[in-house]
Amino acid sequence: MPNAVPAPLPPRWLAPALITLLCAIWGSSWFVIRYGLPGMPPLTLAAARFWLAGLAMAVAAPVLQRREGQPRPPRWLWLSCGATNFALSYAILYRAEMVVPSGIAAVLWGVFPLLMALSAVWFLGERLRRAQVLGFVTAFGGIVAVFAGDLGGIGREQLPWAAFLLLSPLVSAVGTTLIKKFGSHSSSVLLNRNGMLVGALLLTALAFLTEAPLQVAWTARAMLATVYLAMFATALTFGVYFWLLRTVPASQLSLVSYVTPVLAILLGEALGDGSAGLEVWLGTALVVVGIALCVVRPRNAR
Repeated sequence: MPNAVPAPLPPRWLAPALITLLCAIWGSSWFVIRYGLPGMPPLTLAAARFWLAGLAMAVAAPVLQRREGQPRPPRWLWLSCGATNFALSYAILYRAEMVVPSGIAAVLWGVFPLLMALSAVWFLGERLRRAQVLGFVTAFGGIVAVFAGDLGGIGREQLPWAAFLLLSPLVSAVGTTLIKKFGSHSSSVLLNRNGMLVGALLLTALAFLTEAPLQVAWTARAMLATVYLAMFATALTFGVYFWLLRTVPASQLSLVSYVTPVLAILLGEALGDGSAGLEVWLGTALVVVGIALCVVRPRNAR
């Protein structure tokens, strides 16, 4: 393999701008998934999403990879990425959201930053300050506050599916840790493209085992939702996310998962899917404070 070239540090303004973009798009994806899922087989929709995203990345990859200038990622890394971050994680998420309300799904996925914080300490050699630990706890408390009403409304029959959904952020944390540890000096474009195509292939296999993909009658809303999720919430966002993983601490970047549920509930209110009460605004304030504690460094820190 060619000698790895250290990834250049981006301008100081670029990482916050890209993280804001990730929050905006992924914040909308919870509503879009809910919009497109009714009456449709979930694994078939997930497979279609990743085929479209993977093919879009395949078209763009030659140009982007030349500009990126990084060597190819090892085969085992993009295979594990496709199996964990894409296939297994989204298979669990799509299947569970057939039963679990989107608000509950979003707050359960809020454990991802906590998992990445632990992973960063145990496996990535990062050190967390006391303020960061307090920030993680505060932000997670904000997520719980935002969805306090929904948490009280889970029926007994939904609890096993809610517990099952927790496997999705756990699997993603495993894949993200591997990418951060072994892929920091590899092409994020090729890692993203190959991983998406592997994920699409595995999701298709699961769909044929449990559903009937060739007999699906696609609705207009399902097609619109799938195209949006594929082009914007997958190809664009994961391309940006994997690029940021090379230079931004994994525990800091995972804070995106704290902001997106808040945006999701606010978007739902704007579109007539729920209403934002006191808990939402209290939770939003806690999330902002928690993020500030995590990302603001002391003046004497490099």
